[in-house]
Amino acid sequence: MTSTKLHSNFNNTTQFIPGWYWALPSKKLKIGKVKPITLLGRNLAIYRSDHGEVKTVDAYCPHMGAHLAEGKVEGDSIRCFFHNWKYDQSGKCVEIPSLEKPLPVCIKTWTTAEKYGIIWVWVGEEKPEQLPFVPELELVECDYMLGTKFIKNCHPNVLLINAIDAHHFNTVHNLPLEIVFDCKTLNNHAISFSNTTRGGDDSWVIKLIRPLYKNQVTYSMCYWYGSTGTVTLGPDFLHFYIIFALRMLEDGKAEGQTILVTPKRRGILGWLINPILLWLTQRVGNYFAKGDTQVFETIDFNFQTPTKADQSILQFIHHVNQQKSLRWESWEKVDELQTQMNLIAYQEHEFNI
Repeated sequence: MTSTKLHSNFNNTTQFIPGWYWALPSKKLKIGKVKPITLLGRNLAIYRSDHGEVKTVDAYCPHMGAHLAEGKVEGDSIRCFFHNWKYDQSGKCVEIPSLEKPLPVCIKTWTTAEKYGIIWVWVGEEKPEQLPFVPELELVECDYMLGTKFIKNCHPNVLLINAIDAHHFNTVHNLPLEIVFDCKTLNNHAISFSNTTRGGDDSWVIKLIRPLYKNQVTYSMCYWYGSTGTVTLGPDFLHFYIIFALRMLEDGKAEGQTILVTPKRRGILGWLINPILLWLTQRVGNYFAKGDTQVFETIDFNFQTPTKADQSILQFIHHVNQQKSLRWESWEKVDELQTQMNLIAYQEHEFNI
């Protein structure tokens, strides 16, 4: 028997995995503007320079602690509202109006990127790695549309396992199929699951869609940094792609932004078809999410009795627990020795499936 109480990272409200986390939609930050944001317990100021680049810095001026989001953008720099101290894009103080020379002080800066219409912040001291992407579209230029923003009453890890919970497709979505997942680790921070299905020959729905697939009715997921998931589904000739960008809130809830993606199609055909495909993608995502909503409002996740059908969930938990972790709010590294001890405890108690 295994219990999530043994897990070091999974469903933990005091720590999280370093990686890329969504901050806010790109369209919400105009050139020359700055906004406050709280990300994983840490207060930040995010601004767009006069050249259009997005910068992220710790929120508080080291002089007296004024929030830098109250200040103004000047070129690539930001100036504090309170006493007009100015910090360049590297965080270095370059001007103090009351002094001839600025003091040797800095504010902490965080690597920032934009993709799929979202501003992402790299959380962690290590060199930034890949932004989340759909494996099938790694080298493909894409169009996108932001979908629903939501808050769920459970941890982001718990929300992500829903898509690899094989049995709930029978019980919640009434799909008469046996679903088997194949797990593949892409790298230290990304894991994918693809499924094959058996049965359903008596279902008119399955009979209707099975000719659209060469082999099995299938779909796939990829999870990045334990917080962002991509879903690929649809028949062989037309795939729908949905990204679920998640971040943990202070009370352990999940705040998310759905992103709908489709390969860019050139010319008038693409201009006409892609908006329709993105709209359809949102409808498909909403259909599957609707049935699970009530569960995530009341669930008190405590995974003590896994079954054979839960193997993919256990694989994801194991993947999450192998990652390094940071503490909520401080973003300091969690003691690695303790993390290893927790992981060993998990492995010793893992349910034998």
